[in-house]
Amino acid sequence: MASLRVFVSSTCYDLSVIRGQLRQFIENLGHEPVMSDYNDVLFDPREHTHTSCIDEVAGADAVVVIIGSRFGGKSVPSALQKVDLEGLAGVSKSNELLKAKDNISVTQLEVLKAVERSVPVFAFVDERVMHDHATYERNKGKPIADLIEYSSIEKLETAKYIFEFINFLRHRVTNNGITTFNKLQDIEDALKKQWSGLFQKLLLEQRAKQQEGRRIDALTEQFEDLKAAILTAVGGSKNEKEVARGVVRFRKLLDLLMSFDLQEYSFLFGPAIPWSELLRRIEVVDFLRVSPVEDERGIRRPVVRWIRADGTFYEVDRMFDPADMSSEWDAFMRIDEDSRAVIYDALAEMRSIPARRFVRHIPLTPEEADERNRQRVMPEFEPAT
Repeated sequence: MASLRVFVSSTCYDLSVIRGQLRQFIENLGHEPVMSDYNDVLFDPREHTHTSCIDEVAGADAVVVIIGSRFGGKSVPSALQKVDLEGLAGVSKSNELLKAKDNISVTQLEVLKAVERSVPVFAFVDERVMHDHATYERNKGKPIADLIEYSSIEKLETAKYIFEFINFLRHRVTNNGITTFNKLQDIEDALKKQWSGLFQKLLLEQRAKQQEGRRIDALTEQFEDLKAAILTAVGGSKNEKEVARGVVRFRKLLDLLMSFDLQEYSFLFGPAIPWSELLRRIEVVDFLRVSPVEDERGIRRPVVRWIRADGTFYEVDRMFDPADMSSEWDAFMRIDEDSRAVIYDALAEMRSIPARRFVRHIPLTPEEADERNRQRVMPEFEPAT
């Protein structure tokens, strides 16, 4: 049975004691630590050691990065070529680190490789460094900024690059949690909770997927029964066959529309109206694609935000792609009114999935929702006074 491979990334000299104790902690949990100073990395004689470390990250299941007072060695060009720095620009709202390619340390490049390969990163920052980071943020851009000496940073000229590395991590779109520490126990406690929580979430998702599979099977059987009943009942006329085909084709479209909980739906089988008029009726003015969000069952799912005229938005499952729904709406409107009414009645009777599974109204602006989610994932660090 394969063990969880945990790559530990940090400067070695100043954090050697913590690295040694952390290694024992990881082994005691039954996992496999991967640490360059313990020869867990294959140092290919044809490559620079920096490059070998970067290659090793790609095979890890998780990365633990510890940020302390030292910057460490700058990455060699061959190692830098192993990471698509330009491609990483979209994963964080703070990219100053990526602009200074010649001042990226080996530790930082290891973490960037993990981000590129979607390897989970568990970041820990010495609380003294985090305290000075708050000072750096308050003074960034001011003439005095480059003159400030930070007691937690060993070399003043490296402070900016350490702090911008922290900014890159904490402003990532996902996996942006950072934990401060002042002793090894803080790191161990955090990792125990995080890894235990991930294991629990995995079990929950497995159960949810099994339940979802059973629900899909039941709905499929119900849908096939309804389709067979309609095809049997309508006979063979052209109009009746069109109704039967419409029940099959427009199920997703009408599921979406009925999820909005409108006061009345008679417009569905009235005179044909364009997609733009439908959007006006549900007060939607724009669409915004966002990263997957976690639903009430703890499962991450892709969504599209349907922005309302009042600034709030609907969070809509991405399987209801606006472009696809627009095409389906146009096709639905081309059917005669009586047939549309029959299709609507048939699908309304069979609909058993709760409306809020597909559509949720969020009474916040997108910016307010993003800020709330960010604070929920990682509360802002408040420096001690």
